[in-house]
Amino acid sequence: MESAKKTIIDFLESKSGSKSKFYFNDFTKLFPDSKGREVKKVLTALVKEEKVVYWSSGSTTMYGLAGAGKQAGAEGE
Repeated sequence: MESAKKTIIDFLESKSGSKSKFYFNDFTKLFPDSKGREVKKVLTALVKEEKVVYWSSGSTTMYGLAGAGKQAGAEGE
């Protein structure tokens, strides 16, 4: 679990210059041998630890590094 968390954080940090939010499917590509449910558990753990933020527009769900992106200033309101 810890290595999977590190993989996700490293991925988000490496992409921080171009994008701040990513679709769930972007993370499943990082773990081709894992099922979607396993990846979801890792993302949920990172959200609970407040390292990753969950964002939803109602029809679209995305994840991003906490404190990054245009909406970082509105987090926690």
